[in-house]
Amino acid sequence: MVHAFVLIEAELAQVADLAEALAEVDGVAEVYSVASDDADLVAIIRVRRHEDLAEVVTRRIAALEGIVGTSTMVAFKSYSRHDLEAMWDVGPA
Repeated sequence: MVHAFVLIEAELAQVADLAEALAEVDGVAEVYSVASDDADLVAIIRVRRHEDLAEVVTRRIAALEGIVGTSTMVAFKSYSRHDLEAMWDVGPA
């Protein structure tokens, strides 16, 4: 499974409509509106293959009205709270 985060700069008048449209795109798991200098929306992408990621980002997302720009970050590894606790566990005190 490939996971990616797409930071999306949007036309301000289009943010809400764009968020709803993004949520309907196959491969987009979640969409968040954010307060940031770099993005107005963040889309979480979950697909099976890197080729699928390219399809979602460059064809489906890029085709939506109201997008000014995007920046995609591909995840290498995920860390859950459980993993972080195990990593820092020094054993019984």
